[in-house]
Amino acid sequence: MPKAGEQLYLSLEQVLDRLRTDSDIGENIVHWEVIPPRPAQFADPPGTLDPRLSGVLARRGITRLYSHQTTAIEAVAAGKNVVVVTPTASGKTLCYNLPVLDAILKNPSARALYMFPTKALSQDQLAELHGFITDLNEPISTYTFDGDTPQEARRRVRHSGHIVITNPDMLHAGVLPHHTHWIKLFENLKYIVIDELHSYRGVFGSHLGNVLRRLKRICEFYGSKPQFILCSATIANPGELAATITGEPVVTVDNNGAPSGQKHFLIYNPPVINEQLGIRRSALNETSRIAEWFLLNSIQTICFIPYRLNVEILLTYLKESFRRKGRDPELIKGYRSGYRPLERRAIESGLRDKSVLGVVSTNALELGIDIGRLDVSIITGYPGSVASTWQQAGRAGRRQETSAAIMVANSSAICQYLAQHPQYLLGASPEAGIVDADNLIILMSHIRCAAFELPFRAGELFGGHPIGEHLQYLEEHGILRRSGDRWHWMADTYPASEVSLRSAAPENFVILDESDKSRVIGEVDYFSAPVYIFPDAIYLHGAEQYQITELDWDGKRAYAKPVEVDYYTDAEVKRELEVMKVDRAFEAGEVRYAHGDVRVTEAAVLFKKVRFHTHENMGSGRIHLPEQEMHTTAFWAELPVNVAAILNLSGDALGAGLRGVANVVRQIAPLWLLCDPRDIRSLQQVRSPFTERPTLFVYDAIPAGVGFAEKLFTIRGELFRACLDLVKGCGCEAGCPTCVGPSGELGTSGKTGTRALLEFLANY
Repeated sequence: MPKAGEQLYLSLEQVLDRLRTDSDIGENIVHWEVIPPRPAQFADPPGTLDPRLSGVLARRGITRLYSHQTTAIEAVAAGKNVVVVTPTASGKTLCYNLPVLDAILKNPSARALYMFPTKALSQDQLAELHGFITDLNEPISTYTFDGDTPQEARRRVRHSGHIVITNPDMLHAGVLPHHTHWIKLFENLKYIVIDELHSYRGVFGSHLGNVLRRLKRICEFYGSKPQFILCSATIANPGELAATITGEPVVTVDNNGAPSGQKHFLIYNPPVINEQLGIRRSALNETSRIAEWFLLNSIQTICFIPYRLNVEILLTYLKESFRRKGRDPELIKGYRSGYRPLERRAIESGLRDKSVLGVVSTNALELGIDIGRLDVSIITGYPGSVASTWQQAGRAGRRQETSAAIMVANSSAICQYLAQHPQYLLGASPEAGIVDADNLIILMSHIRCAAFELPFRAGELFGGHPIGEHLQYLEEHGILRRSGDRWHWMADTYPASEVSLRSAAPENFVILDESDKSRVIGEVDYFSAPVYIFPDAIYLHGAEQYQITELDWDGKRAYAKPVEVDYYTDAEVKRELEVMKVDRAFEAGEVRYAHGDVRVTEAAVLFKKVRFHTHENMGSGRIHLPEQEMHTTAFWAELPVNVAAILNLSGDALGAGLRGVANVVRQIAPLWLLCDPRDIRSLQQVRSPFTERPTLFVYDAIPAGVGFAEKLFTIRGELFRACLDLVKGCGCEAGCPTCVGPSGELGTSGKTGTRALLEFLANY
């Protein structure tokens, strides 16, 4: 390690060499892939581009485009909807900016609508587009329209904006319901640009599909039929996902022509410290150790951490290290949801101008926010998808320079699988984006919104489907009124305000510092509140510690005071599940498989105090908060009542085995889904009240469900066989976090029971 006060820092290549030969780190690097530099593949710009655009490009030193840029622009010029699928920082922006600006230069009445999943991305794109238009020196107006747009500026945006940059939430609630104020936009809308397509999956993507149905319906009313230009990270089904969300045929452009420098991709597996229990060193502590090698040598580094709590813990560790070494701890910043917008903008700016040396982030910086090109990306644990892994790895690396990405595995089954099968990460993405725009709950919400915007005609299709029964239902409940061949809105409510595109949570909780005139220090979403801001919880923000003194559930406020303690808090949640409806079911030998709707009730019941660094339990306490209820979808496997006798298992072994199966299925299932591991959960019941049989449930951990459980239902055999292979291949004696779960939780017969049950399920 570098010593305090050293003036000469090691280069990135020198640090990598030291890591390779370091006895404590090098021997735990289980895979080291050197991805060679890639030269650019160029193509001439399409001859149809306006010469004024070519002039700006030439003044910026661009005389030829990358091959994928030319292919995309030519496809758009041919009138096709396009999805561009290339790596991070490959110049996808020009794939839509050039066609849009070209159309406006040739027809000043033409309009375009840009959509990004976050306001930060919108601001980034606005700055880049403004710069190009300034160089162009033409009267093309570009504005953002989101919740931060001042009221006095909104009229100007509606009437003067050639390019309107927004997000799906604002389009849903702030534009479509008020389309009569946007006539100029909708009459002349030529292009709809959707960036970061891969982020629109699950609930968000299912909602967006319906928002676009409403948007196209309004465009048709005003006589326009816009083209779609979409951009995505690498996933298994970009064309299918784009076509599902837009409802239109889409051409995929994936002939990446952008150059890249040499990249080192390492998988580091922390050493086992208890072979019998399969326990490894803390991935968080190991990330801290590895990050110090780079940061203390002034190598700009980003650390991705999957949970907001762990962001604050790692930030605390790195700041402590910098203080000990006599370095400025303010060079290291945290970045996650809950930070105020001005905080996040300042950190982004600091990364670009190099005044911030290191940042610890959740996946909030995974998307294409402009933070410059860093040198090293350290990924703690599997982010949940191959697409996310490479998005995070891609935040490091300039086009012609060496960079490094290091995935630090934890003890989870999915990380250990990847440590043993690195080709899974290095090959083509196996995951497909899953959306269900026809989910009844989501669909009905948007039919209500669409009826508010324009009356429905008899026989009118929505998303290509007849909806007469849906309209009759709304009429019977006093929401719509039929007059002749049209259904009109008649309810008093404003429907879009009642529909959240990202979750079913009514609103966020805000955290107030009671020692500083109730200053807002952060916010937490509705379903996370019982886990993070229960009374006596330690809330971490910017490595500062606060203790929650009061949680006003009805007022959605939490009050906190600054404290200095040597621990953090971790809540435990109790869950119960009830089957509401069976959609599909069939018998496979002695196992009954089913898919349908369930109701999940959960409550945070107690918390542990966990000491920093050692992670030892320092005590516990009760949590007294209301239960939360969620309706979702699940698939389940019902085992025969006498399965214990069939497999020669004791009652204890059956219960432990069911829990082990639930553990390993939950951890392995994301390998087939483009989802966060927290988007699915599992639950076992030795005697289910609904089935009266030993039953394993796997359910979508998001309200209403979006198809994850249904997908797993269709690949259940492949899933159970993969889980069995993992358990059989694990060298622990009685269970460990790498396979079925710790033996301390399952007992000595847990692994035996889990293996027997998986062998039984894999046969059916």
